[in-house]
Amino acid sequence: MSELLELVGARIRDLRKSRDLSQEALAEKAGFNTSYIGFIERAERNISLKNLDRIADALDVGVNQLFTYVNENEALSYDDSNIQKLITILRTHEPHEIAMALNVITEIFKTYDKK
Repeated sequence: MSELLELVGARIRDLRKSRDLSQEALAEKAGFNTSYIGFIERAERNISLKNLDRIADALDVGVNQLFTYVNENEALSYDDSNIQKLITILRTHEPHEIAMALNVITEIFKTYDKK
């Protein structure tokens, strides 16, 4: 159980940071005390599904996104690691934003393909 708490806590921290939110800002959005967010991110407290839902709402993600993480024990190649980082970023955005990102990436690669 403690490994699961650590992984979920790390995922919450990663999502929070990707949105440039402090622990205080996330706590305020979710309706928690700042120290509670710190306890969750450090896996020092068990968290209920109800509270996971509140945090997910505050981060604008589905609860399932809090369980989407890279197993740090898995050896990833540099390329795989970068791909996983891109996937993590994309999963936290709306479909129309993902479509725009895809268009940008496609245009970048078209430029490289011409060289």
